[in-house]
Amino acid sequence: MQHTEAPKPTVALTETPGVERRFLEVLDDTIRADIESGAYHGANVIVARHGEIALRGSYGVADVDTGRPTRRDDVYRILSMSKGFTNALVLRALSEGRLMLSTRVVDLVPEFFGTEPFRAARKDRINLAHLLTHRAGMPATPNPGLGPEGFAVLADVIEALAGVDVVHEPGTNLNYSAAINHALMGEMARRAYGADSFRELMREKVFGPAGMTHTRFGMPAEWRDRGVPLKVIVANDSWLKPEDIECLNGVIDREDAEMPWVGAVSTIDDVFAFTELLRNKGRTASGEQLIGESVLDFATTNQTGEQINDLYGMVAAARKWDLPPGNMGLGMALAGTGTHARFFGPFVSPRTFGSYGAGSSLLWVDPVSGMSFCFLSSGVMDEGDNVARFQKLSSIAASAAVTPVRPAKGAGS
Repeated sequence: MQHTEAPKPTVALTETPGVERRFLEVLDDTIRADIESGAYHGANVIVARHGEIALRGSYGVADVDTGRPTRRDDVYRILSMSKGFTNALVLRALSEGRLMLSTRVVDLVPEFFGTEPFRAARKDRINLAHLLTHRAGMPATPNPGLGPEGFAVLADVIEALAGVDVVHEPGTNLNYSAAINHALMGEMARRAYGADSFRELMREKVFGPAGMTHTRFGMPAEWRDRGVPLKVIVANDSWLKPEDIECLNGVIDREDAEMPWVGAVSTIDDVFAFTELLRNKGRTASGEQLIGESVLDFATTNQTGEQINDLYGMVAAARKWDLPPGNMGLGMALAGTGTHARFFGPFVSPRTFGSYGAGSSLLWVDPVSGMSFCFLSSGVMDEGDNVARFQKLSSIAASAAVTPVRPAKGAGS
């Protein structure tokens, strides 16, 4: 490892109507202190209100082994934030009638049923709504039926999933699916559109229209010198081992990789463009209504009631925190209400929604205040530490939303 003087952050704070600058300064100071303490290595951050960027910052290092400073154009392997992009494709397909919430996996992917009827029990009941709400009943594993050496090719993953059993009655158990659900959804969308590849379908239907020019599934060779490596910061209660994360560097770097659950790469500006698509109720900056307003409204409504998310319940139990309700919409994580620990913090509106990547990334949109928060970091934290980190940072960002002060009548006359 090269030991060099820590790079100075590049931060711009802009006076923005309805945003209290003092809290942005607190947020800036907090991120600097976190990185100085070694909590994570670096980050690119955007905080905005009604689409106006109030804070933009590049902090720390993108690659701790080389000491390369974080830059605005860094390309991150965003892990499960990829699911949010896949969700957008599925929501577009729902808006266009190509998929329905009641569409079963086997309606489009009949080989998912497998060849052994006794092992295939319940598979023919899993539908798109089950997949989107993480209630399909499939195993909550980072390995979708085969090991990392086979992750990159979606067709191979789908073939392997034919031999994976259902472990819960579909619709009854809420357990965050690290891989399987979104692998199936990506393939369902591909077949619904009749596309040759999921990767190119995403470019055509989501990334291109949204203006996300530096986002792909699979890392293009010409972007690799700006790529941020996945490097685990070791902690003692992580549900994923370092090798479960770091092995993905090589898999994602395959240009033919198309893992709908974990395989996207993106920049902070593209992630912000995506949050703007969501904040603007599915309409792109160029005016195209990519996702129906009614579909996005339904997708950002709690579909799982008070059910506990098994995975994040386990994280909370390890920290002796209150057990959190899952608060899932259609693929979207929702803030909900209550005092339990959560990524978005307790001070956003209950229907604040977004997506995240293991130990590293978060985006959210508050549809009431109009605040949005985008954060991509280098250094993959333990998931409990990650929840605590983002609860803290999200709370500060949410506190920055204030009612603009209007001049008193007659002022300046």
